[in-house]
Amino acid sequence: MVLLHGEDDGVIREWAEALVRAVAGSISDPFRIADLDRDQVGRLAEEARSLSLMGGRRVVRLRGATDAVTDSVMGLLAGPGEALVVLEGGALPSRSRLRTAIEAAPQAVAIACRADDDRALRSVIQDGLTGAGVSVTAEALDWLVGHLGGNRGTTRQEIEKLILFAGPGGRIDLTAAMAGCGDLAGLSLDDALFAATAGDVGLTDRALELALSEGASPVGVLRAGLMHLQSLHRARLAMRAGIGPAEAARSARPPVFFRRMGAFTTALGLWNEQSLFAAASAFSDAERACKRTGAPDEWVCRQAILTLARRAAGARRR
Repeated sequence: MVLLHGEDDGVIREWAEALVRAVAGSISDPFRIADLDRDQVGRLAEEARSLSLMGGRRVVRLRGATDAVTDSVMGLLAGPGEALVVLEGGALPSRSRLRTAIEAAPQAVAIACRADDDRALRSVIQDGLTGAGVSVTAEALDWLVGHLGGNRGTTRQEIEKLILFAGPGGRIDLTAAMAGCGDLAGLSLDDALFAATAGDVGLTDRALELALSEGASPVGVLRAGLMHLQSLHRARLAMRAGIGPAEAARSARPPVFFRRMGAFTTALGLWNEQSLFAAASAFSDAERACKRTGAPDEWVCRQAILTLARRAAGARRR
């Protein structure tokens, strides 16, 4: 059994598909692959113990794994079947019940799927382009590294667009890179939240639009925003001990991805404990509003996030 977890669902998806392909020979063989979501966890043990009618080892892939599936997973660990079970989680904390159970089991492994740093991102972009017979200039590659990387899946999509843009044997220079990659390239929900508390209204709006268009639920967005505000609040409290914003940002838990360190540090200078508490209360109210029958939940979510961004932008102008 393998648990893949981390903040970049694109990396998790790539590694899961690599594991599935290595065992089953493809990612779509219905006789050897069972693809489940979290609501189907009740089928996990049955699928893991089933044999393939066509021979070969089966793979059971469970998406959206959280602590809620821990009991089912522990039952399977007590009497594992022949299939390889691949669990796709999110950013599970070290104290997560699911991570703890997997890490303690001798027949299972938990793998942290971290977001690409600049070196890894450069390799992903260059290998993707050159593997398709497309060359890229150093200047264009530097620009792409600076504008992609929020999510491995989105990065791959942008690389495919560049390959189509250049054509076989083509070349990507800076002009082509800027023309071929959209304004939303590499953005994620985290980008929207960090931009909001740093007062960048434009980036907040673009990244939030992308997150919602890709299926993020308004309630999920607000909960992520609340966690971000709580992280800022803890860092502000740490500053009472006399440390500066940069050190407080480095010591934040969960750790701040290095690409967002500047936005986090900026936010610490714009918000105090009282204003962060008030913003968190507003997010809690917005979440409750989203759960009311007939409520325009997406509108409520957008208003909460953009109000946060406008407040921070106002603080920057003062």
